[in-house]
Amino acid sequence: MTAEPPTPPAVGPVTPPRVRLAGVLVGAEALAAIGFAGVLVVSALTGGQRTADVVAQGVLFLLIGAGMAAVAVGLLVGRRWARAPALVIQFLLLPVVYSLIGPSRQVALGLAVGVLVVATMVLLLSQQAKQWAMDSFEAG
Repeated sequence: MTAEPPTPPAVGPVTPPRVRLAGVLVGAEALAAIGFAGVLVVSALTGGQRTADVVAQGVLFLLIGAGMAAVAVGLLVGRRWARAPALVIQFLLLPVVYSLIGPSRQVALGLAVGVLVVATMVLLLSQQAKQWAMDSFEAG
């Protein structure tokens, strides 16, 4: 009679690779927002623009970037709550893409951001991500 080794405790549901990849993409968006905040603050301190207004915009983008970074970390570590805000962020970025491609005539940048936004949305709306969000995803 041999004793079977004890089964390891359940670690919890596995986060699908698509959700983790979406977390990486949202993290890239967060870094861009934080970087833009830094550019605004530096330009306010060195330029002739109204310093208070530009610094306030920089602080706003810093807060937005920090929130996006929290959502990215949530996706990377498998927190289901992070999926909905990540999708909202992507929907809010769609008018930015339109503005870059259309009125701003920065087509290359607009297309790059558009590809990033659409790719993130596709990852977060995939069947694996939906099953994971409903707590029924099985790895394998």
